[in-house]
Amino acid sequence: MNKPLLILTLVATCPLLTARLGAAGWPQFRGPHGEGSSTARDVPLHWSETNNLAWKTATPGRGRSSPVLDGHRVWLTSALERGVQRTRIGPDDMQTAEQVTLLALALDAETGRQLWETALFAVDRPDPVHWLNSWATPTPVVADGRLSCDFGTFGTACLDAVPGAVLWKTRVPLDHQVGPGSSPVLHRNLLILTQDGRDAQFVMALDRTTGNPVWRTERPPINASSGNLKKSFVTPLLIETGGRTQLIAPAAHWVVSYDPETGRERWRVRHGDGFSIGTCPAFAHGLVFIGTGCFKAQLLAIGVDGEGDVTATKVAWRTLKQVPIMSSPVAAGDEVFWVSDEGMATCADARTGEIRWQERLGGGHLASPLSAGGRIYFFGQDGRTTVVRAAPTFAKLAENKLDGTVIATPALSDGTIVLRTDTHLYRIGSR
Repeated sequence: MNKPLLILTLVATCPLLTARLGAAGWPQFRGPHGEGSSTARDVPLHWSETNNLAWKTATPGRGRSSPVLDGHRVWLTSALERGVQRTRIGPDDMQTAEQVTLLALALDAETGRQLWETALFAVDRPDPVHWLNSWATPTPVVADGRLSCDFGTFGTACLDAVPGAVLWKTRVPLDHQVGPGSSPVLHRNLLILTQDGRDAQFVMALDRTTGNPVWRTERPPINASSGNLKKSFVTPLLIETGGRTQLIAPAAHWVVSYDPETGRERWRVRHGDGFSIGTCPAFAHGLVFIGTGCFKAQLLAIGVDGEGDVTATKVAWRTLKQVPIMSSPVAAGDEVFWVSDEGMATCADARTGEIRWQERLGGGHLASPLSAGGRIYFFGQDGRTTVVRAAPTFAKLAENKLDGTVIATPALSDGTIVLRTDTHLYRIGSR
């Protein structure tokens, strides 16, 4: 398997500002701020298939998108697949299909009962996706009674979040090569899409009410020998600092800060020749932490108060130590935590990058870790979750196992964990 192309998959994705939401809960990939953390103190520590489950519900189709919640409902996207085959295309294991139907669905957050299911797009012979990816990987975002769903090149739609009625649809074609992976984010009434394909690389905003384009900004020049080396799968991060809002959007070779209102570039850093990045940024202590993807993944800490090309002045530190291609870092206190695709967990000083500890968890880890209640939750691909203390000294608190494959990053809501496997959705903890 070609590691560079496997990065893409899912993790689709990052943020929204809490002040913009209008509803409590977990409204987008990695939570209210898009950084994978919760202030809840009562998140479960122990669970299994027979212990500490509020409910377990079979889900239609297949998808790698994360669930989103408002406290009363859970929303999900999925793909009903017909005629799927696993095949080798070039150096990669890919999936082809005769047809996929792309869905949005809602469940009752208290019982897990499905409330509605809406078919959004039916695609005959869709572009293949990597076998670790899916045709429904980007995570939707819910705010102000609307659910915004993006499926990359296959289409974008907005629904009334309560009855599931479609408000508008549009399509922005792109050659992802191995399927879509970037999730949308919201800024006020703008739905922002990150479009880093083989054929084109740009960031754009749609009017969330109508779906009409508002702005589009091309990426900085990416000098690469082929389109494969220009693609990426990052969900950007909205941050508010120094009295201004920034959209932090890594791409192949560059990480760029934009004004989310206009798409104007604020600053850029050349991070190297990395591409196919799946990691979403995190922000703490005035630094944004970004991964660089393939070939050799690095993690960079960058100051966010610059203008123009600040490559030489704003990179606080960088490391090559067990950096993931797919999952995202999470900051907690004075530390930042991450886990490699192969399952090596790392804790580093957020300000200096000094490694505090590294521990092998075992097995693949493609979902992004989460922080809650003074703990870090690492979600293994085999259904095992390792819980450690969010501290500069390693302390393993628990290991929990569920059936099935976990690639989608879970959600946290009301002191519970909502976790998606390939076949089921779980709510872990008390109802």
